[in-house]
Amino acid sequence: MSVQAYTVEQVAEILQIGRDKIYFLLRTGQLRSIKIGKLRRITDQQLAEFVASLEKENVAP
Repeated sequence: MSVQAYTVEQVAEILQIGRDKIYFLLRTGQLRSIKIGKLRRITDQQLAEFVASLEKENVAP
């Protein structure tokens, strides 16, 4: 099993949004993450779940 874990800065770059917006999404529970010691990481699965949730929100009825 191979899991990729990204920093907040890497996820901000991937999504092309600001670092502060990533922290907001984490704080509000819209984007999940893991903590390894003092480091916060976002796994590829957590990122995929977040993107999928956005796709569901944007589907027209």
